[in-house]
Order: sequence, then structure tokens, then C-alpha cells
Amino acid sequence: MPRTALRICPLCEATCGLTLTIEGTAVTGARGDRDDVFSRGFICPKGAAFGQIDADPDRLRTPLVRRDGRLQEATWEEAYDAIAAAVPGLVAEHGAQSAGVVLGNPNVHTMAGALYPPLLLKTLGTRNLFTASTLDQMPKHVSSGFLFGDPLAIPVPDLDRTDFLLLLGANPVESNGSLCTAPDFPGRLKALRARGGTLVVVDPRRTRTAALADRHLAPRPGSDALLLAALAHTLLAEKLAAPGTLEEHAEGLGELGAALGSFTPEAVAPACDLTADEIRSLARELAAAPTAAVYGRIGSCTVEHGTLASWLVDVLNILTGNLDRPGGALFPLSATDRTPRPAGPGRGFTVGRWHSRVSGHAEAKSELPIAALAEEIETPGEGRIRTLIAIAANPVLSAPDGDRLDRALAGLDFMVSVDPYLNETSRHAHVVLPPPPPAQSAHFDFAFNAFAVRNQARYSPPAIPLEEGRLDECEIHARLILAVSGLHGAPPEAVDERVIADTLARAAADAHSPLHGTDPSEQARRLTGRTGPERRLDMMLRLGPYELVLDDLLEAPHGIDLGPLRPRLPEVLKTRSGRIELLPDPIAAELPRLRATLADRPTALVLVGRRHLRSNNSWLHNIPALTGGSNRCTLQVHPQDAARLGLTDGGRARVAADGGSLEVPVEVTEAVRTGVVSLPHGWGHDRAGARLGVASATPGANVNQLLDGTRIDRLSGTAVLNAFPVELTPLP
Repeated sequence: MPRTALRICPLCEATCGLTLTIEGTAVTGARGDRDDVFSRGFICPKGAAFGQIDADPDRLRTPLVRRDGRLQEATWEEAYDAIAAAVPGLVAEHGAQSAGVVLGNPNVHTMAGALYPPLLLKTLGTRNLFTASTLDQMPKHVSSGFLFGDPLAIPVPDLDRTDFLLLLGANPVESNGSLCTAPDFPGRLKALRARGGTLVVVDPRRTRTAALADRHLAPRPGSDALLLAALAHTLLAEKLAAPGTLEEHAEGLGELGAALGSFTPEAVAPACDLTADEIRSLARELAAAPTAAVYGRIGSCTVEHGTLASWLVDVLNILTGNLDRPGGALFPLSATDRTPRPAGPGRGFTVGRWHSRVSGHAEAKSELPIAALAEEIETPGEGRIRTLIAIAANPVLSAPDGDRLDRALAGLDFMVSVDPYLNETSRHAHVVLPPPPPAQSAHFDFAFNAFAVRNQARYSPPAIPLEEGRLDECEIHARLILAVSGLHGAPPEAVDERVIADTLARAAADAHSPLHGTDPSEQARRLTGRTGPERRLDMMLRLGPYELVLDDLLEAPHGIDLGPLRPRLPEVLKTRSGRIELLPDPIAAELPRLRATLADRPTALVLVGRRHLRSNNSWLHNIPALTGGSNRCTLQVHPQDAARLGLTDGGRARVAADGGSLEVPVEVTEAVRTGVVSLPHGWGHDRAGARLGVASATPGANVNQLLDGTRIDRLSGTAVLNAFPVELTPLP
């Protein structure tokens, strides 16, 4: 008989609740959970395809170990024996910095990816951490660090109460949101307009989000920071700025006008390809709205001045008095956040505490630019990366110049991949450790609840028992930590118990902790949970701000609503001054470089990426239900540019840039503005040795191969993946 089970969807940042239909051990259907406290039944095509994703025949079911140059099926014992025999010895011989760790985007979508990589890094002792953050969101972390002293203190738009929403470089109707966890983002935008609010979208493409807007501005790509600076300038010059109570929490407000003095609407209009009147009108509307929120995402981050753009988003929210205000941009408080401490000065935030070995790139948030990974493997000398651990990462497709990285990975002494697929990156590994399908894994959203538009907590136990011969994903990570630490063979639960003991000891000694002065051993005995990860979750809930325990979540399978976002200043501030630092020195030092771009002559053609609702980077191209239709790897070109260049709809073109060239099919459409072409990210499934049957049948082209990795946002180390110049040539 079929049965149903509840599951939080792990396939994008919306974290929708699903009701799965299960027959035996197979997921045969998925629909939205109408009683979910957060998503209220919303579901997108990705969630509806949960069963196909779970049962993909190309998912690995046993570990792979390289023998005689070939990856062959092996037992778990053989896989961990191989790791324990290689990694500790290499690190002992060549030093801790000879090891590197790469974390892909899916890590933040699993419990294991949130709980264990920090322990792995601590065990290895390496500073060579590379993650997907330097391919998308790092500018927002860095700007928040400078402003608020905490790179994770990211305000999100209060979508359900705002009167005016300004979106830049964001297409949440297709992406379901980013650094703004909001199930049914399209419905929330429609509700905004239905209650009389205003939606303005700034994007060089006529996206599905732009089609919902009251007004769509299509500036030249890469000009976001200039446009935002001109908006801020206008608010200050016309005395429209009204920070209100924020003024008592901020410093640098008086210097902001001079710093932005040259970014007048007239000065930036040619670079943005907008009129000065359009810019002034937008600034005045933003100031006049009863409540408003400015929200910028991938398109405004993965450009040359992404950190400045991210900083200016919050500067505008501050100048209009909308930061930390209902209807504006607020700081979420998740159930596993530590109980807030009293307001006061903190440690602050800085970048560049160390630098990459070869090119001297500054670290940001303890990470190095993933664009520098290939040179760190290739370049001889002390500290060269010889062993690499890649967890849910496919940088051969997601990072610039995948061909170079492909060659570099082949030269590693030893590589481990934790990945369900043999993909373009994991095919280089010496050991591949495959996690089980999502239905066989427990789930709690540690990361995305911290960016949610409503505070809530939901936990999903495994919907299906673990298949015989598989290991739970958390156990895979725990055993990996033991294998590289010299404790190979110790029970994996020892990793979790060590974390619990250390955490409770610190909490007992912390005067601001709810467990201050208690006995750590007694607190550990009180924890509930069937597994180490559940016990850790229970501990984090007990240390959190809502006095929850794991049993509360188990007794509420549709989740617990913790209420709307509320003002939280000054408790979130961790700057050295204890205030919002509006004009930090690194930002002020970067403004002259932005100012210099006002004199640049526009490039004839620039390229931007695009999102598809049925895709998430390179993850889901192997799922039949999520391929085809609009989810195609085509080069979108405006009709005027197509006519000028001799391109035809359905024809082919060569697109060339810094890192090489690609041959791609052409799609002539007015969805892009003139001077702009668009090619989606995450394709290029044509490398020998990968086992992705569906994806390899329609491989597409890897847009990041057009880049050589030298274009980078200096403050954050983020690769410039948008608004870079290209040349097009029609092909017969």
C-alpha cells in the first residue's frame, strides 16, 4: 500500500515542504505540503521531480577506488583504507597547506554539509578552502562584514509587508530566491502588487520576474554599483535621506555624501545607458514609499564591483530608514542561531588575513578565490596543493577555465570526492564516496533558515530507510574526518560526541549562554536524538533563542512558526565600534576604481548568465523531467544585434572571450537588450569519463570556459561571471 511522508525539499533555497508518495522503497510522487507552516503547499518543477532525482539510475551506489588508473567499485572499508593510507602521509610529508578542500553549493542543502566540513578543515589544518561562495554570494558576505561586523548578518527584504521592492540582478521567479529564503517568491511578488505596492526590476534581460514588475529598467550589465551610487547620491543631494532611528546606530553618515559626490545621475547615466531622469525618479520613489526594500543578487554580485554593489544595496536601505524595519530589510533569527548577546563592540571583520600562494589573492571569510584553484595545484613549490577533498563540488563546470582545472586535477597526488555522481570533477578522484538519495537522509536547513523571510523551524527524518550497503551522509563525513586525522577505524559517533562535549563546555563557561554555569556532562546526557547529528541539532536548538528541543520539531512534522521578522539592532552588530560602519576603509579605498569606470567606453557586446526554473547550476541536468523546454543552453541575442552580425535564430555562432571560445546555438529574442547576449551557467557535460547519461545526450556548452579567471572582484575574490566582453562570429 502506498504511504506518504513529509520532506523539506533540498533542491533550492526556497526550502518548500513536500508530501511524498512512497511505494515500497520508491518515491512515486511529490506534491506541496499544504500544512507546511512556511511554504503552504507551494511546489516548483524541481520538487515535483523529487522521485526521479531520488531514483536516478546514474547515482552511484557504492564507493569507487582508483586501481591501475581506473575507478572501480569498492567496499566502504576499502575506500576509507585508501584515504587513510594516502592523505595523512601526504600532509605529514608536505605540510598542512599541501591539502585543499573544495565545497560546492549543495553542501548548504544538506545536514552533513553544514555540520562536518568545518571539522574536516580544522583536522587538516589547511587554509586552502575554496567554495562556491566566490562564484556567487561572497560580495554580500564581505559587505555585511564591513557594515555590521558579521559576514552572516545579511538582511533580507520583508516581502510580505513591504510597499516598494527594488530588485537588481535577481530573477526569483526562476531561481526561487537567493540569500532570501521565500517559498512561492512569485506569489509573494504578485501579492505585493495586489495590495497596492510597487515592484521595480533592474535587469538587462526581460526575465519572468521583470514581466511581473510595475517598471523594468534594462541598464548596461555591470553598472549596478554606479546606478546604486547615483541613487544614494540623489537621496543625499536632494535631502531625501531619512535614516530615522538608524542614525543613532550608524557612523560615517556625514562622510558618505563626499564619498559619493561624483556619482551624479548625469555622470553615471551614459555608463548605465539610462537617463538621469530615470535614475532621479527611482530615487525619489524609493524615498517616498511608506516602506521599501532594495535587494540585489547574483547579477549584481558576479561583476567587477560586486562588493560595492552589495554595500550600496544596504546603504540605500539605511538612508531610507528601511533597514531593520518591518516592510524594509530585516535580520532573520533562526532556531539554531546562538542566543543573541547584549549589544556592544565586537571583533569586527577584515579580509586579507592571509593570501593565496601564487597570485597573492586575499582571503575573505576564511576562503580563497576558487578561480585560483588550478594555479595552486599546478605551480611547483612549497605549499603546492597535492591532495584535494571535493565535497558536492563540480568546479570543472562552475569555475572559470574548466579546461585548465581539468588538467590540474589530473596531476594531483590524491583526490577524494564526496558526490552522488561521477561527474566532470569527481571523475578525477582516487576515491569517490557517494551519499544516499535525499529521501534516505534527514534534513534541517541550518543555512537557509538564517535568510528566511519568516522565522520558522522544520525537521524531516528520513522518509525511506537507508538502503542496505549504503552509509548515511553524516556517517560518510564523520568517517572521512577520522580517516584523514589518523584515527581511522574509530567509531564515527566519536566525532559528534567530541563536538557536543566541546560546545557544551564553552556554553557552560559563557556568561551569555542559557547553559552558563551548568554541568556539560549532565547537559550532554539530557540531549535526545537517535543519531549523532540529531543530538547535535538538539543541542543547537537548546542553545538557541526560542527554547526549543528536538522533540518539539518531531511533534510538529509540518514545522513550527516562530513569527514574522522583527527589528534586531543593535544586537546583530559585531563591529569594533558596536555601530553600523557606513563607510569602512576598504570600501572607501575601492570607490576611486569605480569612479574611474565612468570614463570607460562601452564594449560592443557583453555576456550575462541566466537562470532556469528547472535547474540549479549543474545539478539537475541528468533528470529527464527537468530537461528540455526553456531549460536549454542557447545564446540569446537581440534581433538588432543578430541582424548586424548576420546571426539567425536556430543557427550557430562562435562566442569568444578571454579564456577561449565556444560554438553555441543562437536564440534570437527581445528578452535581452541590445549589446547583451545571454548563455546559462552549469552546462558542458561532454567530458569523457563522466557517467551522466541524460546530461551527456544534450551537453550544452560551459560558459565559464570563456573566462581565464583573471577577472575578479578585488574585495571579495569573486569571479566575474557576468558583464564581460565577448565577440560573436556566425557559423555556417
